This record gives sequence, structure tokens and C-alpha cells, in this order.
Amino acid sequence: MDLSSSDPDYQHEVTAELNVHVFSVSAAMVGVCLTVVGIIRVVISSDGAYATVADDLLALDSVVFVVACLLAYSSLRSTTSLHANRFQRLADITFLSGLLLMTGACLLIAFSIL
Repeated sequence: MDLSSSDPDYQHEVTAELNVHVFSVSAAMVGVCLTVVGIIRVVISSDGAYATVADDLLALDSVVFVVACLLAYSSLRSTTSLHANRFQRLADITFLSGLLLMTGACLLIAFSIL
């Protein structure tokens, strides 16, 4: 069977594949954020202002990634393509927001180490 990009089955397959990736990576990123928060608490002294802001950002970031994970899961479980596309779009936006927030936290960590 040859599927084109305008075929609804093809679009559904691409959306499902993307959601699986966002779902799995978001779940992994929650673990990364929580691990780094723990490492910051152990390695960097608590009196550094950057360290406390960075671990607060990473804790918030873990929540953002959980929301992205739940949205991707909702898109996978959705029965209509309209809902699936909406959930998928929200999952993408939330996931990218989480990556940007993580980048900011990483910059704070890097500057607090210097």
C-alpha cells in the first residue's frame, strides 16, 4: 500500500508516531530533571542563588514535561482526528517550552559553577 502525504491514514500514522516520540522523551526528561535537581542539592552548596533558582526551574520543568507526556498520551488515545490533532499540537508546544526552560536552567547551572 502506497500512502501519500495527503492521505488521512498517512497523516494519522505520522501523528501517532510523533506522539509516541513526544510521550517517551517527555517521560525520560522528567527523570533527567529530577535527577539534576537531586545532584544540585548534593553537589552545589545551598547558599548559591543561581543553584536554588536552577533547581526550582528544573522542578517546574519536570511538571511541564509531565503535562507534555499526558497530552501526547491523550492524543494517542483520542477517538477523533480533530481531538488527536489538538492534543498533539498542545503536546508539541508544551514539550518545546520544556526544552527552552531546561536550556535556561542549564545556563544558570553553568554560570553558578563558574
